[in-house]
Amino acid sequence: MSYVTTSSAVRSGYPERLGAVMKTAADALRKRRLYKQTYRELAVLTDRELSDLGINRVLIGEIAAEAAYGK
Repeated sequence: MSYVTTSSAVRSGYPERLGAVMKTAADALRKRRLYKQTYRELAVLTDRELSDLGINRVLIGEIAAEAAYGK
């Protein structure tokens, strides 16, 4: 009786790993920019304008984080 075992290791080379790191960094940068933009846009509103939107000023950071990171 004979057995045949084959295995192939999937190896990602340096270019693939570098590309993955660059994509991750670019995604993090995009999310950070969205957070900062959302925060700035809400922070310049007056308390009255925020109230009209149903937003309390102390929630601006949380709202910006949810917009950027989905938390």
